[in-house]
Amino acid sequence: MSSETIWILARATGVASLLALSLSLLTGVALRPQSLRWLSTNRAVSELHEYTSWLWIPLGIAHVVAILLDPYAKVGLVDLVIPFGVDYARLQIGLGTISLQLLIVVMVAAYSRRALTRGEWLAFHRLSYVAFAAMFLHSILSGTDLAYPWLAGAAWLVAAILVMASVRRTTHRVLRRQPVPVDR
Repeated sequence: MSSETIWILARATGVASLLALSLSLLTGVALRPQSLRWLSTNRAVSELHEYTSWLWIPLGIAHVVAILLDPYAKVGLVDLVIPFGVDYARLQIGLGTISLQLLIVVMVAAYSRRALTRGEWLAFHRLSYVAFAAMFLHSILSGTDLAYPWLAGAAWLVAAILVMASVRRTTHRVLRRQPVPVDR
């Protein structure tokens, strides 16, 4: 394979992985009853969430393999375990490494869901937001991955929706814990 083919494969699978994770997070947010009540019981949304949650795995593996084969990036196997160790694009690749590691933790927790308490599972599951943030920054800072305006716009839109949903959920939770004033 030529280095140009490897570069294209790395970029395409990285973008596809970001899109799969974006769809997974958006459908996950839609499944929350407090978010979009009419979608929270929709089987199609649930199935799409499940599908895209696992779809990123082969895409992520293909991306990582292509990066490992890319002679320009010079990323080694150790760099998949220890973030920020590579000489080329240290921050960008380090964020990608952290995202990959967090997503692996989330997927292992999802696979082990029955062995975890609800609180433990939710704690692990919520790491997907941190993983998305790391992957989003990895993509934005890498430059070429989101060079197309339509793709960058879609990524920023997903990020904005996730931020709004997170703020809404946090605000709802905080307001719910405050005592309600009693009229006298």
